[in-house]
Amino acid sequence: MSTKLNIHRLMFVACIATVLVLGACKDSFAPNVTSFNSNLLVVEGLIDAGSDSTKFKLSRTVVVADKNVGNPEIGATVVVESESNEKFPLIELTTQKGTYASPGLNLNAARKYRLNIKTVKGAIYVSDYVEVKVTPQIEQVGWDVKTDELQLFANTKDATNNTRYYRWEYEETWIFYSKFYSVLFWNGTALQSRTADNYVYQCWGNEKSNKIILGSSAKLSDDVIFKQPITTIPSNSEKLGERYSILVKQYALSKEAYEFWQNLKKNTESLGSIFDVQPSQLTGNIRNLNDVNEPVIGYVSVGTVATKRLYVNKADVPGFRVEIDKVCIEPILVKEVSGSDYRTTFSGGFNVPIEEFGGGVYASSRECVDCTLRGTNRKPTFWQ
Repeated sequence: MSTKLNIHRLMFVACIATVLVLGACKDSFAPNVTSFNSNLLVVEGLIDAGSDSTKFKLSRTVVVADKNVGNPEIGATVVVESESNEKFPLIELTTQKGTYASPGLNLNAARKYRLNIKTVKGAIYVSDYVEVKVTPQIEQVGWDVKTDELQLFANTKDATNNTRYYRWEYEETWIFYSKFYSVLFWNGTALQSRTADNYVYQCWGNEKSNKIILGSSAKLSDDVIFKQPITTIPSNSEKLGERYSILVKQYALSKEAYEFWQNLKKNTESLGSIFDVQPSQLTGNIRNLNDVNEPVIGYVSVGTVATKRLYVNKADVPGFRVEIDKVCIEPILVKEVSGSDYRTTFSGGFNVPIEEFGGGVYASSRECVDCTLRGTNRKPTFWQ
């Protein structure tokens, strides 16, 4: 469940929606929600049965007004268990508190597995034992050119007709450039020439999907998904300025997992007015062994992941015209007159030197010179 979701506030959104509906009645009503548990466990992740790493993020829900978005569950003992009592421990990452991971588990697809979580306070949470879902390969990731956007899609099929329920995630990467090419930088005391490792003109941007993408062939005779919408890119987007790449990840789901994700999608993306469908209760497959009445948000699945990468070049969409969001004025010429002009101009970090000219230095704002403000100047290892 690596999709970025605002599920920590979800339960409170449901409460507020209920209050609004009640408030529409003639008689006033002051609901008492002080007893609502604002500290529910949220479990996000997948037990990867293949060679990829297994990773789970554990956190706690927060109230809507709470400014602390992250509330990680730290110090827990997290173990993947099989029906035959095999145990595969996950280790908390030092760089990501509340995230627990293990290298590829390469699980036996004929067995069932579950997640066991023991918190530092002694509470024990377990998921149901579930079978391994082997995800069919993605046959194609493609695109359709529309008037004002690029629509990306995925095709897949299961010849055995055993999958039926699917979920997708994606990660985008693209090349972009600063407005001005800088060959100088301020090292704190003087101007210095840039070297190959600290040029800030060309960068790679990166974004991960933040919506729940689901598809099903349950109503079809064949287990085929054709042109499943993945995402769209506006025709003027910087992403299509030179070269763009998308990595699509595909997950096979059980019917129960699919229904959980459907409810989560409705609750997080479809909330509108009080006349719309109201939030439904999220019933996952995780429970507290010490308190079966405690809600736990999350659904633990076990399966493999199918991936496919696509590249789109600017030449592939010749009718699209990229627009740069940042308005950059022409560089200013800074001259060293008093002996401290460069220090005054560049020490704050707002202005960046570009190049020497006529006894001075051209400079502009960091937003127009330094592409690392919005990406990385390190070429991704997969980039072609």
